[in-house]
Amino acid sequence: MSIITLTTDFGTGSPYVAAIKGVILSINPRATIVDLTHDIPPQDIRRGAVVLDDVAERFPDNTIHVVVVDPGVGTERAILYAQIGCQQYIVPDNGLLSRLARRTPPEKLIRLENPEYWLEPVSPTFQGRDIMAPVAAHLGLGIQPEQLGPLAESIGQLEWPQLRVAPGEIEGAVLEIDSFGNLVTNITTDALAGRPTDKRAHILIGEHETWGIYRTYSDQPRGTFIALVGSSNRVELAVVGGNAAAMLRAAVGEKVTVTWE
Repeated sequence: MSIITLTTDFGTGSPYVAAIKGVILSINPRATIVDLTHDIPPQDIRRGAVVLDDVAERFPDNTIHVVVVDPGVGTERAILYAQIGCQQYIVPDNGLLSRLARRTPPEKLIRLENPEYWLEPVSPTFQGRDIMAPVAAHLGLGIQPEQLGPLAESIGQLEWPQLRVAPGEIEGAVLEIDSFGNLVTNITTDALAGRPTDKRAHILIGEHETWGIYRTYSDQPRGTFIALVGSSNRVELAVVGGNAAAMLRAAVGEKVTVTWE
């Protein structure tokens, strides 16, 4: 039995998701298909990359992750098979693997160029259905990745905000906004190690500030703007019982600083 996950920007009600699942199951009826998410904002490659970085390695070894966030569909951009750690990925080469690959360099990279494992004809606007889905299904049946095409030398990269750590200050940025409107930053627990997280910690985003880094949302009253360490081991900015992104009018990439007096 093979596990195949799907991540797309199609939306949960889209028939495109069903089409991909139908292709996989028609080739590999015993496959277990898991939806990571279909609510990536349209064409938001960065959000897709963050989701993969946070979630993919939670799955059993040799899980096949298919990611269709592909504003360049039908162009000359490659479609890749990648083995990173103990996981397998089928993605357009547009930066979706760039966060994963920063932590764990790919052990194997292959360009999908062998049409033997594709559907025919291939629609230039739906290669997720006609190339990526059947390739995933065949991998689940046991074909070797080397049968899919030639080796690739590198993957597409995206620029990510850098974390700046100084003795009395950490400067980071909003990395993503989750479905609750929480602002998830790139400030990690490793960066906070050895520093106080009580009221001596001052957190600033734009014109908004708060003090202390809490354990959970309920540590402060409803409506309070707080900072806490979330499940991804990164500092989050939240409004208890509310939507921080909307209330603070904040966006991905906005600077966040933590200082200590």
